Amino acid sequence: MMGVYENFEVWTLVGVCIAFFIAGFVDSIAGGGGLISMPSLLLAGIPPQYALGTNKFVVIFGTAVALGNFVRHKKLIYKITLLSVGFSLIGAYAGTKLILLFDERDVASVILFLLPVSALVIFIPKGVSKMRQESFSSMDTFVYAPLISFIIGAYDGFFGPGTGTFLILSFYLFLHMNMLSASATAKALNLASGLGSFFAFALSGHIFYALGIPLIVANIFGAYLGSRFALKGGEKIVKLFVILSFLVMFVSLVLKYFFL
Repeated sequence: MMGVYENFEVWTLVGVCIAFFIAGFVDSIAGGGGLISMPSLLLAGIPPQYALGTNKFVVIFGTAVALGNFVRHKKLIYKITLLSVGFSLIGAYAGTKLILLFDERDVASVILFLLPVSALVIFIPKGVSKMRQESFSSMDTFVYAPLISFIIGAYDGFFGPGTGTFLILSFYLFLHMNMLSASATAKALNLASGLGSFFAFALSGHIFYALGIPLIVANIFGAYLGSRFALKGGEKIVKLFVILSFLVMFVSLVLKYFFL
C-alpha cells in the first residue's frame, strides 16, 4: 500500500485535515461528523477498508475526550456501562472482521448504501426529557442493554457513522433513560466499540497511522472549538452545513466509484 502514500500530495493531506477538523467541530455540536470524515478519505483515494480503519483510529480519540467530559460531570450510568461495555467491544470486533471479508469494491458499495441511511438516523430530532427513570430492572441491565450494545457495536465495527445516535435513541426508547444519561452511556459504549473495531483493523494492517496522526490533531481541535460554539441556533446552522457537505461528498463518491 505504499503507492497510496507516494501519490498522497500535500494539498490532499491539507484537504483531508480540514475535513476532519470540520467533522470534529460539527460532531461535538450536532453529531454527524462521520458523514464528513469517511467520505473525505475515500475521495482522497484511500481504499475503503483502509478508510474505515484509519477513520476508526482517529475518532476514538475524540470519543474519549467527550466521554471524559461526561465522567467529570457525573452523568455516566456505571451499572449499565460496566455490564455492557464488553458486549459492545466484542460486537465491534466481529463487525470489523466481517467487513474485512468483503471485496474492496463491494465495501465501497456497502458504504455508499449505508451513508444516507445513517444520515437519516443522525438527523432524527432528539428531544430532552427529564422525566425518565434512573433505576433499571434486571431485564434492562442483563438483557436489553447488553443486546443493544452488541448489535450496535457490530454496526460500528462494520461501518460506523451514526453509532452514537443509534445508542442514544435505543437507551432512550427501550431503557427509558433521560437524554443526557443516554448520551453519556452511549459515549462509553461507543468508545468500547471503537476500540474493538480498531484492534481488528490494526491486527489486519488496515490503518494508515502516519495519516491518522495529523487527522487526530485536526479532529480534536475541531471538537474543542465546536464545544465552545454557543450561539443561539448554532446547532441548526451546523446541521444544515453537514447535510450540504454530505450531499456534495456523496454525489462525488457515486461518480468516483460507478461512473468515472
